[in-house]
Amino acid sequence: MDYVIEMLNIRKEFGNFVANDNITLQLKKGEIHALLGENGAGKSTLMNVLFGLYQPEGGEIRVRGQKVDITDPNVANGLGIGMVHQHFMLVENFTVTENIILGNETKKNGMINIRDAAKKVAEISELYGLNVDPYEKIEDISVGMQQRVEILKTLYRGAEILIFDEPTASLTPQEIDELMAILKKLIQEGKSIIIITHKLQEIMDVSDRVTIIRKGEGIGTVITAESNPEELATLMVGRQVTFKTEKGPSNPTEQVLNVENLFVEDYRGVGKVKGLNLSVRRGEIVGIAGIDGNGQSELIEAITGLRKVKSGKITINSKDVTGKKPREITETGIGHIPQDRHKHGLVLDFTVGYNAVLQTYYQKPISKKGIMDYKLVSKKAKELIEMYDVRTQGEHAFARSLSGGNQQKLIIGREIDRDPDLLIAALPTRGLDVGAIEFIHKRLIEQRDRGKAVLLISFELDEIMNVSDQIAVIYDGIIIDTVKATETTEQELGLLMAGHSKTEMTIIGDEVVLKEGDSSDVK
Repeated sequence: MDYVIEMLNIRKEFGNFVANDNITLQLKKGEIHALLGENGAGKSTLMNVLFGLYQPEGGEIRVRGQKVDITDPNVANGLGIGMVHQHFMLVENFTVTENIILGNETKKNGMINIRDAAKKVAEISELYGLNVDPYEKIEDISVGMQQRVEILKTLYRGAEILIFDEPTASLTPQEIDELMAILKKLIQEGKSIIIITHKLQEIMDVSDRVTIIRKGEGIGTVITAESNPEELATLMVGRQVTFKTEKGPSNPTEQVLNVENLFVEDYRGVGKVKGLNLSVRRGEIVGIAGIDGNGQSELIEAITGLRKVKSGKITINSKDVTGKKPREITETGIGHIPQDRHKHGLVLDFTVGYNAVLQTYYQKPISKKGIMDYKLVSKKAKELIEMYDVRTQGEHAFARSLSGGNQQKLIIGREIDRDPDLLIAALPTRGLDVGAIEFIHKRLIEQRDRGKAVLLISFELDEIMNVSDQIAVIYDGIIIDTVKATETTEQELGLLMAGHSKTEMTIIGDEVVLKEGDSSDVK
């Protein structure tokens, strides 16, 4: 059997913690090989060993049959191995080309030759269907396009073996489809790919084989076509997982959040929320469905005080909080699971303990007369770690050391523990494995059943339909319709998300379609 990569009995330790316990992974030439496991199972650690970021304590690595010592990423690059990390490593105010050649600059007469580099970038981009402008600045392009720049960076350096770490965690459904097409194109051009993902349907759609690891140990490798999502989930988690969220009917009472005629602009002064109206009551989950970029982020930032409101009114428990500072708004009874966990959710260079009390460190009982009780900080952190199954070496570990999914579980635990009247959950399961998703969905429904109001923002239609009671569809900065989750379909929501009204739709058989003559988006 011809393997381009063989990781044989790899063992990686961090002090007394064993992250990889004698794991074996073998990659065939021309295949997409998925690496599946729970948050904190050791997937990224294993790939960081392959890329030379970590050195293993045991085992060996073979590349094209030859034993190698990958002491750093430059050695990996020299062997034709490239890695696209979950959190991109790009310089925001550099152009695409400047980022791609950084550390690998070509010079002409002592000067960096940007023109020739940009030409090569454009050629590679065209070959693999990436459609990237070499002269665009990183700060001006979408997250999906930034990922393509990271892919280009590896291809520019001659990578034949590509590692993707949670490549779809930050992408919209449309960008995910485009990425899957790119992966297949890379394979057609002779590349070999290892992809870390929690999304079982993606594994079924694009991978040839799957290696499963659980709590640092290898469970085995299966042929994707001979398996199914239910079997993979059971192998990953070690128990049967429920894909359909079970919940009783909602019992909404008085209004908690009310948004009236809200207008919000982005950082360029362009209107993103345009006269939006929305309300959420106690005892219900309202999901916001929409294609990314239609004002969801600006709406949430306006409600939580992270973005200035141009006009309109926001009330929480009948109290006007329009334009208030984030802490004032939080203290009215809001819990916020932010869309960007690194920017708005955590201080990465603080410990898990300090991050667990970011919202309450100045309040009793954590602080008395301005002095923090560090024993109580540790106690609170330990409670959240245990209750929300945060995989960490302890409350004194830095938040940066946690996997993305475990960082998310820490934030969710912290916000729910504060017992808010309104819980705003923006992409709460992004980067979480199927077992953790099941757990978080249950927590959101528990909040609802305790008489709390929950506002859910997600780009996953199945999540919106599974968890929500009411679904508010946002398009071009306004809520164009609100439907009951039990009375709608993916087709109807998809058409609403594209800007079509219900009057433009008709039912043919079991499908909702546009009436003849109504094929264009609302302008």
